[in-house]
Amino acid sequence: MHEELNNFTRNEVWTLEAKPKGARVIGTKWVFRNKQDDEGNIVRNKARLVAKGYSQVEGIYFGETFAPVARLEAIRFLLAYATHHDMKLYQMDMKSAFLNGYINELDYVEQPLGFEDPNNPNHVYRLFKALYGLKQASRAWYERLRDFLIEKGFKIGRVDTTLFTMKMDDDLFFCQVYVDDIIFGSTNEDLCKQFGEMMAKEFENVNDRRAYFLPWVSNQDPK
Repeated sequence: MHEELNNFTRNEVWTLEAKPKGARVIGTKWVFRNKQDDEGNIVRNKARLVAKGYSQVEGIYFGETFAPVARLEAIRFLLAYATHHDMKLYQMDMKSAFLNGYINELDYVEQPLGFEDPNNPNHVYRLFKALYGLKQASRAWYERLRDFLIEKGFKIGRVDTTLFTMKMDDDLFFCQVYVDDIIFGSTNEDLCKQFGEMMAKEFENVNDRRAYFLPWVSNQDPK
């Protein structure tokens, strides 16, 4: 729980303020989960503070909430393309990804249960970035990531807006975004390394890249 709140501080997610008169405050709650490895052993106890987004009213708490999500067919096509060109794919997990997304609305949330400020117990947190549970959280994160990649020279897909590509000389780099997971690869593995370093520099909570080898050889049918 302390680690989660420390993430909020580092990412400048909110600030404690006196509750404005007439302000609608969104509740918060703790969600606990045991993360397991492939053999079912518990490897980490995880705590996440989420907003009670079900209490948000459209037009008051938020506007647009739609965020593009990669379709399964698009991921299959990506895997088939990588297989055909004998490319190694990597997966990047964005830890607490939504804490990187800026929100445009003026939203307030309650102080976390068990962590109320003793000097200001009736104050509330004004949000600058998204919390898990907010209806606009997915869109805020997608827009932050999209704008960052475009600024770095990536081109967004015309049909699939979760696909980003960059061509450097004769090499091609691409990445597919699925909420807080990113699959990426290139004809030049040095570009993959540079991409990982670039993301880690911009987003503090990027987990280490894990190489995923395709489960088939290039001359097989990727179905």
